[in-house]
Amino acid sequence: MKKQNLFKWKHYQPDLILLTVRWYLRYNLSFRDLVEMMEERGLSMAHTTIMRWVHQYGPELDERVRCHLKSTNDSWRVDETYVKIKGQWMYLYRAVDSEGNTIDFYLSESRDKRAAKRFFKKALAFLHVSLPRVITVDKNPAYPIAIRELKEEKQMPQGIQLRQVQYLNNIIEQDHRFIKKRIRSMLGLKSLRTAKQIIAGIEAMHMIKKGQTLQREKSVQNQIKFIHLLFGIAV
Repeated sequence: MKKQNLFKWKHYQPDLILLTVRWYLRYNLSFRDLVEMMEERGLSMAHTTIMRWVHQYGPELDERVRCHLKSTNDSWRVDETYVKIKGQWMYLYRAVDSEGNTIDFYLSESRDKRAAKRFFKKALAFLHVSLPRVITVDKNPAYPIAIRELKEEKQMPQGIQLRQVQYLNNIIEQDHRFIKKRIRSMLGLKSLRTAKQIIAGIEAMHMIKKGQTLQREKSVQNQIKFIHLLFGIAV
């Protein structure tokens, strides 16, 4: 495992830390809700402690789960949704394949050609992502320009078909709902950096819940075992 001492100097057991992180990323709970739930177990901790755990282990979960994802197919559905950060609307680019499997996500302050190119470059860098045969997008004019420039730069295959048909993107608009529902219940994201950390963890838990990993079963108990194994915790 890349980071052997990830839980070193922590005052709580690794499985308890991952429990609070997993619950926060998966369910509509606040940090203070988790504090009360831990008090029922006889444990006293500050809500800021759990917040730091989420900021640290959420992105780590996303990074580690990437090596265990099943390959996506070559039909991409791309769309962006809105996330409010410190009172301002930001843009969350997301892509799924035709079966609803998450391809990737990217949080940006802008909604333009540059942001679209960065998103596509990020998505294409992962081994579990198949090169797209067709990319379905909405009427955002930035997408055709970004894809054309990436083809010219030889960072995207020339034969990709671009479809700007909004109704075909219903599958990703439905997938947005889980992410937006979880973010909406939070008291507010305070900065772009922390928003990226939290959203990375939420997306990772969403991929695990959807059964995108190579594990056979999608039961909660198997999800817990899988996450423990990712972090090198004995089951």
